[in-house]
Amino acid sequence: MTVTRADLEEKLREIQSVVEETKEGARSASVLLAVAAVALILLFYSMGRRRGRRSAARVEVYRVR
Repeated sequence: MTVTRADLEEKLREIQSVVEETKEGARSASVLLAVAAVALILLFYSMGRRRGRRSAARVEVYRVR
């Protein structure tokens, strides 16, 4: 059994296509994860801000001469 140059090129193209597919899948998953993380951070920030406004003490400062 002999391995020709064409056999090697064909196999390398096949490997390269699998690597490209995997890279694209990982990229889309990481983008989705990043968007979800930002959305959660914004949600928690807005909930905390709302709660802080509701329960914050009102302090009045007067200047005495």
